[in-house]
Amino acid sequence: MDNPRIAVLVVEDEAVIRMSIVEELEDAGFEVLEASNAAQAIDILIANSRIEVMFTDIDMPGGVDGLKLAASVRDRWPPIKIIVTSGHRRIDVDALPVEARFMTKPYDPNVVIRSIREMTLN
Repeated sequence: MDNPRIAVLVVEDEAVIRMSIVEELEDAGFEVLEASNAAQAIDILIANSRIEVMFTDIDMPGGVDGLKLAASVRDRWPPIKIIVTSGHRRIDVDALPVEARFMTKPYDPNVVIRSIREMTLN
């Protein structure tokens, strides 16, 4: 394979939603890793330096929500592109880390795929 697949980390606590977007992203040709909370996401990021994009829900159980996770990832892994999503909140772009995007749920998987491709163009 000439071009390695883009590695995407999906962080979503609702299993059905996570499985759905993971399947859509894999069908679109991405390498997908998945986590159900921020702690798992950090462990996966530490173990896999190939991750280029993180797609995370805001509302998750535990002490770290998706916004705090996004800020932490931006600080620790600045090259990683970030997409934040929520079905319960509307987030102002100013509340997001630099260059991050926000999508409301339910989101269109095609828009997610297109956004990932746009964000990872060199």
